[in-house]
Amino acid sequence: MFDQLSERLQGAFKTLTGRGKLSEANIEEALREVRRALLEADVNFKVARSFVDDVKARAIGEEVLRSLTPGQQVVRIVHEELVKLLGGSAEPFRMPSASPAVIMVVGLQGSGKTTFCAKFARYVRKRGRSPLLAAADTYRPAAQEQLRTLASQLGVPVHVGPKGADPVAITAGALVEARSSGADIVILDTAGRLHVDTVMMAELDRIKEATGPQEILLVLDSMTGQDAVNVAQEFAERLDFTGAVLTKLDGDTRGGAAVSLKAVTGKPIRFAGVGEKLDALEGFHPDRMASRILGMGDVLTLVERAQEVADLDQAAKLEEKLRKQSRAAAGREEDGASGSARGDDPRDEQDGGRGGRREGARPSRGDRQLDDAGGEKAPERDRREPEEADRAWKRNDGPGRESAPQAVRDDEEDDEAVREAREAGEAPDGIAVRHVTATRRRWTASGVPDTARGERGG
Repeated sequence: MFDQLSERLQGAFKTLTGRGKLSEANIEEALREVRRALLEADVNFKVARSFVDDVKARAIGEEVLRSLTPGQQVVRIVHEELVKLLGGSAEPFRMPSASPAVIMVVGLQGSGKTTFCAKFARYVRKRGRSPLLAAADTYRPAAQEQLRTLASQLGVPVHVGPKGADPVAITAGALVEARSSGADIVILDTAGRLHVDTVMMAELDRIKEATGPQEILLVLDSMTGQDAVNVAQEFAERLDFTGAVLTKLDGDTRGGAAVSLKAVTGKPIRFAGVGEKLDALEGFHPDRMASRILGMGDVLTLVERAQEVADLDQAAKLEEKLRKQSRAAAGREEDGASGSARGDDPRDEQDGGRGGRREGARPSRGDRQLDDAGGEKAPERDRREPEEADRAWKRNDGPGRESAPQAVRDDEEDDEAVREAREAGEAPDGIAVRHVTATRRRWTASGVPDTARGERGG
């Protein structure tokens, strides 16, 4: 982009940045090279002369000449003046509030209007709008078919109209379809025409009167240089367009159109086409474009492009995550249905499932509860070896706590509940465990069910 202009300007500045002190003669010599570079880039000669005069007035001053880095000061001044020449502050496209809003796209033949219409449809859809394309170019062979093909890649509807219909009728019909289908922005792809063709220019006037567009975008081929600016002047006088679109900026563009357009016509540049793909459309920022021309890079645009790609990757990852969660939930439902059919007891899952306590583990101190009498309720049954269970319980209670239960081994014949449970075949060959608290004494047995414990089991 602007390679030739960028190389010439950077070459002119090398004579300045390499000096520790500058004189007026040094600055004038460098600015002569800048003027030659602008003219070779097909910048309007009046614009080039005015630009050099403005830079010279600021550069030949006491502040710059006595600066420690005079060369860098001159480069900074050139950058600021170039930003001003390209339009100053950015004037991006703003979504109209009307619904449906009408965007009329005009320009010469071969400037890239149809491709831009598809790119613009993608641009507005990514910002939450619902576009409808209107194929109003009935003169160029296969123009409507080209728009259909591009729109099918995006999934955007296209209004064509009957065969042989007048372009004005097609655009009016597109508004009717937009209101019925819920589309909130209509993009009119008009036929290419020369600004000297009075009949074709009159057709644009009729389309403008019939549709009342909120925005008229003039598409210009940036590779045509100064001629693109002349075309813009004629369209501005006849149609009063609201903004320009520069296409093919990714090619061998000299830069004359971009540099001269705002200064000559007073119309802002809205978009820049930087490729053939449908996502190769950027908003035009004068400060970033000036940095590119002077070889300073354009970090912000790179960040925006990377962020857009990252958003797409993040959306794909989120979609895959949701799919996995959906499959997992469906699998759990199938397992639950099959378990109900087998008659599985859901309490078994609570005892040994993922969310429950490990089977056979004694309750921690936080899990123990008090009964109505103020004593501690009997713990869950413990199916581990008695010695291991007693040691684990003692570790949980901690030493020196007199009110905490103590697990001691005793003869199983001393406990009535154990004997009853063993006779009923419900108690294992374990050892009875006696729990002593500060308020009461209670006996329980390993493996003894609640029915066998009675009140002593809590």
